[in-house]
Amino acid sequence: MKGLLGRDGMEAGEGLYIRPCSSIHSFFMKFLFDAAFVDGDGKVLHVIRAMKPWRISRIVVGAVGVVELPAGVLEGTVVGDRLEFK
Repeated sequence: MKGLLGRDGMEAGEGLYIRPCSSIHSFFMKFLFDAAFVDGDGKVLHVIRAMKPWRISRIVVGAVGVVELPAGVLEGTVVGDRLEFK
């Protein structure tokens, strides 16, 4: 329920996968972050780059989860790419 709230940032190589999730917000956030909404196979359905505080995403139909990463990490990632979790 808390996600990244209350944190001052994320370290390089750090991220958060929230499942189930089809929409996010950045209320009370203290830093920018990237987000990739994915389906059950890891296919990217929607990308948000450098999400600012006090924003809300759209509802991403078909998304089962979202990966939140430090701002800039998803540079070059596009809808249709596939993310693999290890």
